Amino acid sequence: MKKMKLDMNNNQIPSNLKQNQMFVKIAIGLILMWLAYHFYFSSSIQISPVVEADDDHRLPSSPPPVVANLTLSGEIPVNNTSIHEDEGSMECDVFTGEWVRDPTGPRYTNRSCNTIEHHQNCMKNGRPDSDYFYWRWSPVDCDLPAFDPKLFLEFMRKKSMAFIGDSITRNHVQSLLCILSQVEEAVEVYHDDEYRSRRWFFGSHNFSLSVIWSPFLTKAKIFEDNDGHSSGAIELHLDELNSVWVDEFSNFDYIMIAGGKWFLKTAVYYENNTIIGCHNCNKANLSEVVLDYAYRKALHTTLDFITRSNHKVYAFFRTTTPDHFENGEWNTGGYCNRTVPFKDGEIDMRDIDTIMRDIELEEFANAKAATNGSVLRLFDTTRLSLLRPDGHPGPYRAFHPLDGKIGNAEVQNDCLHWCLPGPIDSWNDLMMNLLVRGERI
Repeated sequence: MKKMKLDMNNNQIPSNLKQNQMFVKIAIGLILMWLAYHFYFSSSIQISPVVEADDDHRLPSSPPPVVANLTLSGEIPVNNTSIHEDEGSMECDVFTGEWVRDPTGPRYTNRSCNTIEHHQNCMKNGRPDSDYFYWRWSPVDCDLPAFDPKLFLEFMRKKSMAFIGDSITRNHVQSLLCILSQVEEAVEVYHDDEYRSRRWFFGSHNFSLSVIWSPFLTKAKIFEDNDGHSSGAIELHLDELNSVWVDEFSNFDYIMIAGGKWFLKTAVYYENNTIIGCHNCNKANLSEVVLDYAYRKALHTTLDFITRSNHKVYAFFRTTTPDHFENGEWNTGGYCNRTVPFKDGEIDMRDIDTIMRDIELEEFANAKAATNGSVLRLFDTTRLSLLRPDGHPGPYRAFHPLDGKIGNAEVQNDCLHWCLPGPIDSWNDLMMNLLVRGERI
């Protein structure tokens, strides 16, 4: 009997242990499942996937500093302006900064881009120095990413953009075409008789890009050849727009528009088809009209049309571009032979540039307050352009201009337009930055 009891006790002990072990394993398993479940869902909330766009173009899931997002919406953004336009905004003012050395150099050359006009083709024309390639614009409080041609073309798919203004505007378009050619070569589909107004088409993106030569933006009769020699005073209507761009306005989704140095030329002014006076015409029967009145009136007429039009457009309004002629003007022996940028504080704007820019800022503010659904963005390149006396063609607006000449007294200099490649390429970085910072309506 004792032996039987002992055998029974021995058999029960292992059975109890097995049951306890089984319960422990189940409990541990439940705990591990709960931990895995918790980890999975907390991770899915914290980890952001990389966003992919068409053509396997990867967009960053987290934006660079200050720039809100590198994913462009594809629709006209709201007027989300910078601090420069609105001191209450939290955005960086990309137009305040400095030029810093950039060892990467130009994004294209005169060999890789075939749309550079000969007056801006400084490399081909024999300019001996190249240091002006190695600078980029750096805003004070934020990063300015380089222009992304693939992203830009993707955003502009099935859209149309026009640059409206003078030869500086045309200079800007040439830069844009050169950068975009890294992704797709544009096909020219239109040009006027003098190749001043042109249109290109990017077939793979169904994108149309135009430049429209309208140096006053308003209606004008100009008696001047391609070298700037005039045979008579310009007849300028301050209250009537130039039909060459107004008739096409409803076809554009985006425009870059600007006035500029043409308003310094001798002109007879009209309002209501009646002469009201002139600028620098020296006619005894005409009163002198101050430049700022004419410039203000023309800009008001232009911006009022854009902001009140039933056609909604995204409009950049570019401020005036200073020149860098020294010891004379373009037709009196002035030249520009500097090879490095100015630092802030080393140069001040001329009075006339200050006057024009002040008028531009005032008219922009008035138009922005009255806009009726369109977007109006200030494109204030004046100060950053002022700091680049080294970026102009100078005598190299012509092919090897100094060959066979003593000095440069016999050579005409261009100290207003920009070499390509050159400082104006940064304007496209700025333009894309403003587009990037836009939001859906």
